[in-house]
Amino acid sequence: MNQRSPDLARDKAGLENDRLVLDDNRVASTLYGERNANLKRIERETGAQLHSRGNELTLQGTGDAVDQARKLVEQLYTMVRSGRYVGPEDVTRAAEVLRGDGRANLQEVFSDTILVGARARPIAPKGLAQKRYVDAIRERDLVFGIGPAGTGKTYLAMAVALRALMEKRVKRIVLTRPAVEAGERLGFLPGSMEEKVSPYLRPLYDALHDMMDFERADQMLARGLIEIAPIAFMRGRTLNDSFVILDEAQNTTSEQMKMFLTRLGFESKAVVTGDVTQIDLPDNRRSGLTDAEALLKGIPGINFCYFTEVDVVRHPLVQEIIRAYDRRSAANAAAAAIAAGRPDESAPAPAPVVKP
Repeated sequence: MNQRSPDLARDKAGLENDRLVLDDNRVASTLYGERNANLKRIERETGAQLHSRGNELTLQGTGDAVDQARKLVEQLYTMVRSGRYVGPEDVTRAAEVLRGDGRANLQEVFSDTILVGARARPIAPKGLAQKRYVDAIRERDLVFGIGPAGTGKTYLAMAVALRALMEKRVKRIVLTRPAVEAGERLGFLPGSMEEKVSPYLRPLYDALHDMMDFERADQMLARGLIEIAPIAFMRGRTLNDSFVILDEAQNTTSEQMKMFLTRLGFESKAVVTGDVTQIDLPDNRRSGLTDAEALLKGIPGINFCYFTEVDVVRHPLVQEIIRAYDRRSAANAAAAAIAAGRPDESAPAPAPVVKP
C-alpha cells in the first residue's frame, strides 16, 4: 500500500481527504466485503466516508476520522492478505481494539489461534482484553477473569486448557462451578447425585462439546482426562499436573473460594471466572470472588484480568442490555446515598453561606 499522499489537503468544508492504493485487487475486493459491507462498517465505526474504485480507496472526513479509518483499513488489509476472513463484526471488534490502543497490532490480537475447535473452526481472541487474558493464562499459574457474561472468560480458559492437555503439559482438566440457583428455588431434584448436579454444570458441557466432537469429549470424560464437578466435590483433594477452572465464582462463599484455591498442586494452573454483578448468594453472604479480589491483589504470580460490556462477543444487543442495567444500578446507588444523607459525589457542591 502507498503512504499518505502529500498533495491531499482539506476541502472547502474543512474535511481532510486521503487516498489509499491497495496493491492486490483480489485482496482488496475481499476486504471490501459483499456489497461493500466491510467498508460501510468502517464508515460507521470511524465517521469517515470511504469511496472505492477498483483497488483505490478515497477517505474523507475530519482529521481524526481519516486517521482512524486509514489505520483500520491498512491493518485489516494485512489480515485479509494473510488468509484470514474478515466480516463486519470483525471490523467492529478491530475498531474497538484500535480505539483502546492505537498502537495495537490487529494481526497479533486476532491471529493467535488457541485451538481448532469442532468443524475446523479456529478459536482465537476477539479483542485486546481477550488477548491479554489468554497471554496471562499462559504466563501465570493463577488468573482471575472478572467481567460481564458473554466476554469469553470461561470459553477461552477451556480452549487454553484443552491445548495444554493435548500437548501433554498437564495430565487432566478439572472444570468446576458452584451449584447455586439463579434466583429460583428448584426444590429436591430426583435422580442420582450426578443427575441432580448435571443441570448446574450443563454450560461447561456445552462449551466442551463446542470445541471437540461428542465422541472424543465423552471418551476424555470417561477416562478422567476431563472432570466436571460441583465445587463441593473439591474438598480434601490436591490437584497436581492439572488445569483447573472455576466458573461462576461470584456464587462461591469466602470459605469455598479459600478451599478451591488451596487445592492447587505442583505443575498446575487455575483460572477463576465470574461476574460480580450477578451474585445469587443470600444477601448476608459475601461473594468469595469479591473477597479474593480484595485480598489477593498484588501477590506475585496472580493476575486479575477485567472485561467490560465492550468486550462482549455475543449478540450486539447484549452490550446495550448490560449498559442499561449498569445505568440503573448507578442511579439506584446514587439515590440510596442521598436517602442515607450521603451527598452524591457527582453533584456540584452547594454554595457556601455567607453570614452578614
